[in-house]
Amino acid sequence: MSQQTPGKFCWNELISTDSGASKQFYSNLFGWEVDDMDMGDFTYSMFKTPGAPDGPEGMAAGLMQAPMEGIPSHWLSYVLVEDVEATLEKAKSLGATVVKETTELPMGTLAIFTDPQGATFAIWKEKS
Repeated sequence: MSQQTPGKFCWNELISTDSGASKQFYSNLFGWEVDDMDMGDFTYSMFKTPGAPDGPEGMAAGLMQAPMEGIPSHWLSYVLVEDVEATLEKAKSLGATVVKETTELPMGTLAIFTDPQGATFAIWKEKS
């Protein structure tokens, strides 16, 4: 994730029905390098810009296999927030539908929801 200002898009993630084919396509298209990370139940891959420094500056996007049958491949954008739970509650009060409740991960906290017009996105807060 890149360090940004709350309220701005901070990350993009490809959820793919065939992560191997997606790695090959985007590596060939943009020259991205791929780092695979074992997350226990699944593998999370980081697309890295060639020649870029290690760390957030060199990361182009994330990639993971679609977690359930029937989920089509799609890009998921993340917006940086100061408080995931408060933002999720506000989104629900404005008519959003929760896709994934607040979830703690090693790097931070996320939640995913669909806005009243049908657009799905995630909110994110990095661990301090």
